Amino acid sequence: MDFRLGERELTLKEEIRKFAEAELPPDWRRSTLIDGECRDFEFEIAISRKLAQRGWLVMSWPEQYGGRGASLWEQTVYEMEVAYWGIPGAWMGISGTQWVGPCLMMFGTKEQMGKYLPLIASGEKDGVWCTCYSEPNAGSDFANLQTRAVRDGDNYIVDGQKVWTSAAHRARWCWLAARTDPNAAKKHHAISIFIVDMKSPGVTVNPILNYYGRHHFNEVFFDNVRVPAHNLVGEENKGWYLLMQALAFERRSTAPMTYGHFRRVLEQLAKYANQTEYEGQPLSQNPVVRTKLAGLAIDLEVLKMFAYQIAWRISQGQIPVYESSRNKVMSDEVMRRVAVTGAELLGVYSQVDPDSEWAKLGGAIQGAYLGFPGQAIAAGTAEIEKSVIARFGLGLPKSY
Repeated sequence: MDFRLGERELTLKEEIRKFAEAELPPDWRRSTLIDGECRDFEFEIAISRKLAQRGWLVMSWPEQYGGRGASLWEQTVYEMEVAYWGIPGAWMGISGTQWVGPCLMMFGTKEQMGKYLPLIASGEKDGVWCTCYSEPNAGSDFANLQTRAVRDGDNYIVDGQKVWTSAAHRARWCWLAARTDPNAAKKHHAISIFIVDMKSPGVTVNPILNYYGRHHFNEVFFDNVRVPAHNLVGEENKGWYLLMQALAFERRSTAPMTYGHFRRVLEQLAKYANQTEYEGQPLSQNPVVRTKLAGLAIDLEVLKMFAYQIAWRISQGQIPVYESSRNKVMSDEVMRRVAVTGAELLGVYSQVDPDSEWAKLGGAIQGAYLGFPGQAIAAGTAEIEKSVIARFGLGLPKSY
């Protein structure tokens, strides 16, 4: 495996740097990945549109669907760099670009691909998606979901409740998992995937403010919502495999995103340690501080190698299985370690809101510290991911 970047990747990095410098205001600040979106939706859409026009937003997609046929290797470099520069719009429609689109290419009909993929690739508001998976009683035990879709002629009638749905208040479309056979012998064999128009009668979105006062999550209620039967993705009652593939796509993307963002944060921490004195010398001269910062640098390098390895495997025609779960576990751990080390170095400044004049590092440590518990749950807890690694990576028997 050769992970050295070629001329194409190095040129792409430079183009993204120039784009960030040209398009982002000088005082641009972005706290953490966990915010998930820019506070100014119109600005985010404008940037997303420009990314799409350059062919970056879905660069590894075929040209006929708005991509430019780039390799996943290039896409991984792109994801790292836009996260490093904090470019809004790149993650605005992450559900669509990272897993809905790729899953539609694998399981969707020609009509579905022809309609939805260009919308996602456009970077416009009509290309924003949300993912409705979690329910009040279905989190890690995802097969326990209770939202139902009952066939009624040319439609399905959907009833149920979803929770912790990111960006539902901004989404035009929903990627919905629902139960279509209440009498199935196994819960996994009764789930189907649907595309739902968020403007459909009966869809209600209620905000959930997270513990640092931001609106990113939502409750979504479906009350006799009519979904056209042609919006079923794949086969009825066979959505479980599709879901596992979608989650693998999602988990893959966590490593380059986390690496890019926290590489920038680590650089800021190192600069802070160089410029801040304690007991007559810079913090960076303290051997404990140096060891902690060096450890974070090593962690980030490992995470980068994980991201590159998956890109390389896919470029060789191989299908990563446990590697996506490994990426997710390492990404969550890197975020936690950066947050804890940053809080130790900044002290009370790590608790200051990003909008405060006293905020250090643009509030990145506060955002990471408050955000990592939730991030460790999203897309699969460490316990779930380690079970996947044990079974499919190490060949160990199922433990539950």
